[in-house]
Amino acid sequence: MPTKIVLFGGKMMGEWAALCLKIFLQTKIIVKGRDNIIKNGKFFIACSHQSMFETFYLQTIFNAPIFILKQELVKIPIFGWYLKKIGSISINRNKVSKDNLGLIDKIKNSINNSQRPLIIFPQGTRVLPNEKTPFKKGVGRIYDELKTNCQPVAINSGNVWPKNGRMYPNRTIIISILPSIKPGMLPSDFVSFIEDKIYNELNLMN
Repeated sequence: MPTKIVLFGGKMMGEWAALCLKIFLQTKIIVKGRDNIIKNGKFFIACSHQSMFETFYLQTIFNAPIFILKQELVKIPIFGWYLKKIGSISINRNKVSKDNLGLIDKIKNSINNSQRPLIIFPQGTRVLPNEKTPFKKGVGRIYDELKTNCQPVAINSGNVWPKNGRMYPNRTIIISILPSIKPGMLPSDFVSFIEDKIYNELNLMN
């Protein structure tokens, strides 16, 4: 199918996931900070990761985002095909490979050749709601190499749809879109800064 149709299908999948949570689990979904969304110019999104929910739902908030994700996901039948079709960039976290070494070039090409924002999950994997996993240094390198604005996002989706175990009814998922961060910081300072910003926001949600 044409990429435009597949991208639209991804947005519908996000709406469907939200509808199912609302109907079957009486989940309330709140999006804060829509005014902070960068409207002009290229940017990348750095988002907390507690659930599969954000993989679907962020597509309803941002314009056809490009995901950076672990290689295992693109090997999943059907879902993996979809991720490849929409131009997701995969990385093998367990070894140094030619593909991994060329990751920054892939990211630059994706950003330069489209108006779609990039999404990265700096924690590297889904974590439990109370886990404070240090952010990966790679997000600092991406920030430094792209020299573009970063849109931080905090989501407490693990309180409803955790990475393991059953889902929980009658709870609220909050998506908080934080003010953008301009380029120019040292990579290490940026990683520490964005980690503090996102974890502080998640603490306010609990």
